[in-house]
Order: sequence, then structure tokens, then C-alpha cells
Amino acid sequence: MAELVPIPLPLLLRRALLEHAREGKIFDLPKEKFFRGLPGLDLSVWVHGHRASTPLGPAAGPHGQLAQNIALSWLGGSRIIELKTIQILDELKIPRPCIDAANVGYNVEWSQELKLEQSLREYVGAAMLLRSLNHSGILGEGIPQDTVFDMSAGYDLRGIQSPRVRAWIEAMKDATAVIDELRGGLTGDLAGFRELPFATCISDTMSLSTFHGCPAGEIEGIVEFLLAEMGCNVCVKLNPTLLGQAEIEHLLHDVMGYTDIQLHPPAFETDLHWDEAMDLIPRLRERARACGKSLSIKFCNTLVVKNHKQVLAGDLMYMSGPPLHVIAMNLVKRFREEMRDPIPISFSGGLDAHNVANAVAMNLAPVTTCTDWLRPGGYARQLRYLENLGEKMREAGARDIGEFVLKARGQAEAAAGSVHSAGLLNTPALVEEATAHPRYRWEKNRGVPRKIGSQLWMYDCISCDKCVPVCPNDANFVYEADAVAIEYDNFELWSGGVRRIPGGVLRIVKAKQYANYADLCNECGNCDIFCPEDGGPEQAKPRFFSSLETYRKHAGGNGFFLDWEARVSGRELEIYGTLDGRAYVLTLYAGADHAVFETETEEVEIRVSDHQALHWTPKGAAGADVRTLDLLPYLKLKVLAESVGGPRHVHFANVAGLGEHSW
Repeated sequence: MAELVPIPLPLLLRRALLEHAREGKIFDLPKEKFFRGLPGLDLSVWVHGHRASTPLGPAAGPHGQLAQNIALSWLGGSRIIELKTIQILDELKIPRPCIDAANVGYNVEWSQELKLEQSLREYVGAAMLLRSLNHSGILGEGIPQDTVFDMSAGYDLRGIQSPRVRAWIEAMKDATAVIDELRGGLTGDLAGFRELPFATCISDTMSLSTFHGCPAGEIEGIVEFLLAEMGCNVCVKLNPTLLGQAEIEHLLHDVMGYTDIQLHPPAFETDLHWDEAMDLIPRLRERARACGKSLSIKFCNTLVVKNHKQVLAGDLMYMSGPPLHVIAMNLVKRFREEMRDPIPISFSGGLDAHNVANAVAMNLAPVTTCTDWLRPGGYARQLRYLENLGEKMREAGARDIGEFVLKARGQAEAAAGSVHSAGLLNTPALVEEATAHPRYRWEKNRGVPRKIGSQLWMYDCISCDKCVPVCPNDANFVYEADAVAIEYDNFELWSGGVRRIPGGVLRIVKAKQYANYADLCNECGNCDIFCPEDGGPEQAKPRFFSSLETYRKHAGGNGFFLDWEARVSGRELEIYGTLDGRAYVLTLYAGADHAVFETETEEVEIRVSDHQALHWTPKGAAGADVRTLDLLPYLKLKVLAESVGGPRHVHFANVAGLGEHSW
């Protein structure tokens, strides 16, 4: 399945609060990795007139797509959320897998995978979720939580001017109707959040993704439209091709040694050229001023390259990670050498915990990242970004970001106290250091995660814990099952009743098990990249769906659905399951030693305590006089129903069945 189904706001909030209370986590991020500020330091920056409590955030990619992703970014310290890019073409067919972050970082996905209307509800719901979590006091009192949501759109003027995209932008600027609708779901144990003063303006800033092949005139037309007609502050995200093919080849091949990466020459012909940018950007800046808005630029988008690895489909892919950092830094340097006008610059390109302080010292804000969070640790990695930035600020004797830019390289006097001037003065040395640093070279980034040769199956694995945090959507999760060796018989079913025949043993060696919430899994392939075993957690582990509809549509050979509504009818739990392409239903009855197990050909009553088949009824045509019931699928469904459906861990597959709680 590669079709995302967002989680309703009440379930998101209920899971977050319950998981935090029981397990000290939210969406699998431990509370020890929540950002709670740095004593004595002010990390805030201003973005298009809005204060953000840190300069950090996710780039417009998988970490800014779903509400729980946005919450995870925020919990880890991001206060500038660049939402995943929307466009008028909102029924994309993206190849799977679409991400390969094994070392450098490549992808073939570029914009939001939800429909425009779904994206609107998801982003508004995310803002309401953050406000609710902040209200709950989870991060503590007195810690500045100013957060900026930044829209992102592409890729041509006609699409952005379309009625649907215009309506989408207007609704992001005034989300009153959507907020009122979503408030209605905050009932029962969540009623205390219903009347919170949710901000109705989710965003009035727009990052324009020019992507590849968007000409200067098209960019100018889009920015003019966003400024004058839509009333947005605008950031123009530029492509690395702006640096020129010869310079990028020199950096990639001669300086960093990535001779295996080959550029795509047509991109350099069709993308914005340097002279065009130098002419266009000052003109757009003046137009923004005339509209009473602000303009910034961002370096940079991913780099289109030839697909030499064949992990992803197609002839081309988009490069990110360490080599892009050096390219993007050199692009900033060249731009500042030739464009002295103090245009705000934000930065994205191979950002990580080790280089974030230098990017901030160059007066770049916001600083955003993606590839690094796709690696083991996931969202938990961002806390170290801010801790490292804080360490560098203390070393420089700086209490806030402005002081840090002035003092990081001792440029306060030369810059005459101007933060902008200090950022310009800091740039050449810091870019030179990054370009020469061994950590960005091929020798340091050629390795790939090790595979150990074993095959994943439904139960048990080496429990490396990598698949959960590397998923941007929190689709993979942990559950606990009893370590058991269940000996069982099979049964012959015949017109006179049932009789036992030899069966087998279901062995579960470990208590800690893993599963996948399929409605949140877009099969990007990232967990498979980092899993030491073969088969892919998103395929081999049990895949749970949020509804019978999505289960029946996408279960394939491995899928399950826990029907919590069954309790209304006196049944304890009902689980639908597809194993090896065959569909089953198991109903467990509350307070009774009784279950009903349905296969594709019969319905069998089973005594739960000893797994004895009691009675059976054929389904459809009578078929053979004697048939065999394999009890292993029954046992697998029973174990999943009791363990995944149980309360030991809180996750998306069971939160709907855990009942209401008092917060």
C-alpha cells in the first residue's frame, strides 16, 4: 500500500497524552529527547515578521507531511515548520521505494501525497495538536514555544493560480471553518481542549519551490501573484544548478571525490541561470516592499542527478545529504559576494548536528533539514542540533542568536554591530572550512548499512530498534507478545463433526515484537534500508489498517484490522487478517471460553482454552466431504489480537480501543 490515510485529531491527541502518561513518550519519541529550552540562551529568530523560538525546522519533505510528523519535529525542538509542498496535481503516482538515505541521500518524491483538502485539514489539525500539547504542560512552563508554519507550493503559475490552490492558501490564512469542524471531535476526555484559543491564521508565509525547469518569467509571475493577490510573504527556494555545471562537477568530483554521481545536463539548461537570478531577486524584493510584504531566498533544493544506484526507479533521482551541504554553502558564498543587498537567506542542504552552528553563524535562518532525520534515531537527532548550537553560543559568550553571529568569528567590531554584516564576514571562512572538511567527502560517506543475511518474518527479529525512529510517519511500532511455544493440532472437518490430526508448534521467542500501521506507510523504503535483515519491516511484519475499507483494499498477502466496534455487540475483539493471501476473521467473546474463526470456506467454533474445534459450518458450496482446518492462522490472529490490541504499549493500532481517560 502506498496510500496515506491521516489519523483523526482526537486519536492523535488521545494517543499523545496516554502514551506520555504511561510510557514517557509521544509518538515513540522518548521525553528525554523533547526540547525544553537551553537555560540562559535565547535561540529565537524572526522569519517574515514572525518570532520562532529556535531557527531549526524540517525541510519541506516527509517530516512536514502528516500531523504526527509535525508534532515530532516540534517536540524535538523545531519551531519553523516548512510544510510539505502542495501543488494542483494532487494525485501523484510516486515510484516505490522513493527514499534511499543509506549514505548520501537520494529520493524520487517531491510533493504532498495527500489531496489538497486532506493537506489543509492535516496542517490545521497539526497546529491544533501543538497548541493542545503545549496547553497540557508536557514541555514545562515558561519555555518559549513560538512556532511558525511555512507553506510550500509549486510548481507553475497556472497551478498556483487555480481556484483550488487559491482556496487552499486562503484557508491556511484563515482556518476558522476547519478549526470549528475539528473542535467538534474534541469530546469526552478531550473536552478540556475544545475551547482553546486556536490561532486561525495557520500561515501567511509561502516558500516557492521552483524545482527544475521553472523559467525566470514563471518564477516572477508566481511571486507577484503570491505577494499582490494572495497577501503572502514569500521565500524563493532556488536550485543548486544555479551554481553552474562546471563548478558543481568540480566540487563533487575533484574536491569531494563523488565520481560515481553524474549530473543531468538538461537541468542546467532549463533551470534559472545566475545572471537571471541576479536580475530577478532585487526586483522581487522591491515588489515585496511595495506590497508591504517580505521576500527571502532559500539555498537550496535537492540536486537532480543520474540514477546510478538503481535502488530507486527511473533514470533520475534527487541528491541530498553531505555533498549537497558543500554545494549549498558555496552557493550562499557566491550569492553574497555578488548580491550585497541584505536579503534574508534560509538554508537547507546536508544540515546536521555538527554543522548547524556554522550555518546559524552565517546569519542563515531558518535552517532546515531532512536527510539526517531519516537515519537511525530519527526525530531524536534534532535535540543534539540545538545542544551543539547552545554549546557554541556559550563558547562565544553569546546570549542570543544575534550576539552569536557577531561573536562566533570575532566580527563584532568589523561589522560595526550589524548582524547582517557579521554574517557576510563569517561566510567565506566557514564555507572554506566546510569545503575542505573530510566529513563531507566520498571516503566518509560511501558505506551502507550492513545486512546480516537473515530473513524477516511475522514474529521475532534481532530487535535493533531502527525501523521505528527512521520512519518519518511513525508507521512502525513496538508491541509485546508472550514468548511461547504453542503446540497445536489441526482438524479434519467432516459432516459428522471434527477430529484432531497432527499439527505443529507456533514459536515466539521474544517478547518484543514489531508491526506496521499500513495507513501511515507510503512504502518509502527507508526502514528497509536500515534494517539489518532482509524482507523489509513494512512488508514482512504485521500490517495493520485503520478501517475495514482500507484493509480490504490494500491488505494484499499480509494485512490486519482490529474492529473495536465489535465490543458494542458484546464481542471482546474482532480481528480481520490476511495471511499468505488468504483471508480470515477471528472473533473472541468477552468472558467466555469461546471464539469463532472464519476461513474462506468455513466457520468454526473453537474453545479458546485448549484450541479445540467444536463445531463447523461450511461457507458457500458444500465442497469436499472432508476438509482440513490448519489452526496456525487462528493462533497467529489470536496472538496479534491479544498482544497488539492489549494495553502494554500505546500505538495507532490500539488507541481507539483503550477507552477514555482523565487527563
